[in-house]
Amino acid sequence: MTDWQKTGWRAKERVQMPDYPDAGALARVEERLRQYPPLVFAGEARRLKRALGAASRGEAFLLQGGDCAEAFDQFSADAIRDTFKVMLQMAMVLTYGAKVPVVKVGRMAGQFAKPRSAPTEVVDGVELPSYRGDIINELPFTPEARIPAPEKMLQAYTQAAATLNLLRAFSTGGYADVHQVHQWTLGFTESEKAAKYREMANHIADALDFMKAAGVDSDSAHTLRTVDFYTSHEGLLLEYEEALCRLDSTSGKWLAGSGHMLWIGDRTRQPDGAHVEFLRGVQNPVGLKCGPTMTTDDLKRLLATLNPENEAGRLTLIARFGAGKVGEHLPRLIRTVEKEGANVLWVCDPMHGNTIKSATGYKTRPFDAVLREVQEFFAIHRAEGTIPGGVHFEMTGQDVTECTGGMRALSEENLSARYHTACDPRLNASQSLELAFLVAEELKGLRQHMSAAQAG
Repeated sequence: MTDWQKTGWRAKERVQMPDYPDAGALARVEERLRQYPPLVFAGEARRLKRALGAASRGEAFLLQGGDCAEAFDQFSADAIRDTFKVMLQMAMVLTYGAKVPVVKVGRMAGQFAKPRSAPTEVVDGVELPSYRGDIINELPFTPEARIPAPEKMLQAYTQAAATLNLLRAFSTGGYADVHQVHQWTLGFTESEKAAKYREMANHIADALDFMKAAGVDSDSAHTLRTVDFYTSHEGLLLEYEEALCRLDSTSGKWLAGSGHMLWIGDRTRQPDGAHVEFLRGVQNPVGLKCGPTMTTDDLKRLLATLNPENEAGRLTLIARFGAGKVGEHLPRLIRTVEKEGANVLWVCDPMHGNTIKSATGYKTRPFDAVLREVQEFFAIHRAEGTIPGGVHFEMTGQDVTECTGGMRALSEENLSARYHTACDPRLNASQSLELAFLVAEELKGLRQHMSAAQAG
């Protein structure tokens, strides 16, 4: 791409980004980051792109999940392990139930910045800048904490590097071995879905024993004992993204070295804006959040700008409308994509359109609304004859109480027990597993419908 420079975004309109008061400090941090190694590598990004291309054709399914916003003070090996474990469990449920390989992408090792609905917030008559994530400022409601500090980018890089190091160890060092499928249930609460998972694990263990007895085990050992696990985050803080952007010597293309997949948020997808300008020039797979305000004309422009070569796996459209609103918006976007002949992967984000404020004052997401949006997403794709290729959840392996409902029937009165998120409410481990079973049923039904249609 000869008309693109990694600094070109600086000439475009920027939104949802901080104004750093100390320009000299910012320049010094950017220079240090430019000298650091990239966190991910071009070959990994290309491999993910091929996997997402398969998902766009219905040959795989994307499971993308993790924290709303990673926090410096909640960083620990146990938290990373627990989220990784729940994603393995969810992927196993989807693979077993729907009979498709699952592409596993974490909202991890870079999800430090958050867009906000307003630049400031008011508490007890005091107005201060909004908290924008630990990579930018701090959560305590004080003037000092809310000042954007560029040095936080260095801490974010260090935490992301440590997270990636552990994820790579888990992925290839034996923890992800499918033979350990029973071990992944440790710490699970007793529930109908946990029992269902254990029953499924027994069937898998029996199948593995049969394969070993039949002499198949040796040939498939590596595949069964390792997984590909990728990282993703919203490409929001462009000073950080630019500083970690590297030229890939193999392909001659630029790589966003901060994560395997970056997405553009619903608030930053202006076709002529800074975020679209930066991400159009990198070779990574790119996600695009599509909310109720996405117009047909904007979508056409964004399809052409972000994926001019119409490459499979390059562009993922992440629909986030809210339960009851999917039918109003998704069909017109699907028809626009089909009319343009665009290669895209359709993914459902049932979290961001279903956030409410509870009577107790906590932000929450009703599990029933999350489930209903997923069901509506699948139903519309079935009606349109297109492929629902993935789901995108905010979730954690921790036993938090942030979203109401689910098998354990968390109520608004339960929210205060273990409400740990600094931004948006997340599904806990039990709710995440329950949702995986429900998505697997939708996938299974879709595949049966497609098979019947082809036979007819």
